Amino acid sequence: MSKKGRVLVAMSGGIDSSLAAVLLHEQGYEVIGMTMKTWDYASSGSSKKETGCCSLDSINDARNLAVNLGFPHYILDIREEFGDYVIDHFTDEYLAGRTPNPCVLCNTHIKWDSLLRRADKLGCDYIATGHYAKVREENGRYIISRGKDLNKDQSYALWGVSQESLSRTILPLGDLTKPEIRKMAEDKGFYELVNKSESYEICFVPDNDYRGFLKRRVEGLEEEVKGGEFVLEDGTVVGTHEGYPFYTVGQRKGLGIALGYPVYVTEIQKDKNRVVLGTFDELSRDGMYVKNLVMSKYTSLEDRLDTVTKVRYNDDGAPAVIEQVGDTMKVFFGNGVPAIAPGQAAVFYEGDDVIGGGWIHSSFNQQKLKNEALSNSI
Repeated sequence: MSKKGRVLVAMSGGIDSSLAAVLLHEQGYEVIGMTMKTWDYASSGSSKKETGCCSLDSINDARNLAVNLGFPHYILDIREEFGDYVIDHFTDEYLAGRTPNPCVLCNTHIKWDSLLRRADKLGCDYIATGHYAKVREENGRYIISRGKDLNKDQSYALWGVSQESLSRTILPLGDLTKPEIRKMAEDKGFYELVNKSESYEICFVPDNDYRGFLKRRVEGLEEEVKGGEFVLEDGTVVGTHEGYPFYTVGQRKGLGIALGYPVYVTEIQKDKNRVVLGTFDELSRDGMYVKNLVMSKYTSLEDRLDTVTKVRYNDDGAPAVIEQVGDTMKVFFGNGVPAIAPGQAAVFYEGDDVIGGGWIHSSFNQQKLKNEALSNSI
């Protein structure tokens, strides 16, 4: 065995995970490659050609790279556990009127756990992925932080990885940028990786039509939920919709309603099958409650803390004061944040470090809460 140890590398067949494996191999680690098959395209009901991390082409690309560099490669079939957890959760969240984030859930609850179990069986000291993020040990805590390439930073997707898992995780691309990775691939002659297109779709919704996916997966759903009401913030009914699961907070396009001015989905009322519409200003919220916390930099927070908080993957983040109460984080935004969607992940940053994260439970407006309290007291 190498003096640096044996590492199990998650290889999707794309340029990032492939170069992660190459770099570790060159650094003297004993590398074992593993490609996880999470989804079977044939069962998706989509007519789109099979592409992405679970396709046969991607699996073969990962295997060929391993063979060429002389290290073992295995295929790990986790379709059953992936479907039972990630896909069922995806469906259940939309039916509950929330907006799920399956990629974060898969990273933190399926891929890391699956990799570590197989790493133990293969005698591996570490696992590694091609994420653009960093991990370090400090004061007995393993801390995720932003990668060097802020345009590709994926620290948001890793907030839920446990301390035990982080203690055995290597992220080789954390100090590199995407252009540097592409140049490296070119210099090493991996031209097929440089020219390979990247997929940003949910793997089990390859046509990006989550509505169609839900209709195919839940028999009778369309008939059950159609005909609900579009209402304004004051309760005024302004039209009917196709069913609450088919809308998300912040949505503007595809509403099928014209009011003479731009409107957005500001709230999903599942029990009433109502979709609330409002202006962009009405979409803004002063704060939110985040539950199911996983803390990274600190075990817990004793006092309020100034942070930058992200409420979605492509969010730049907004200044926020956070306060932990048990397993709930109360988040207060100074200037308001639009489109806070229950079901999405919220991640709290101190500088480049991930303090922790959790799932958005609900949002609020301070003034609205004060008005309701005043009304109830009269």
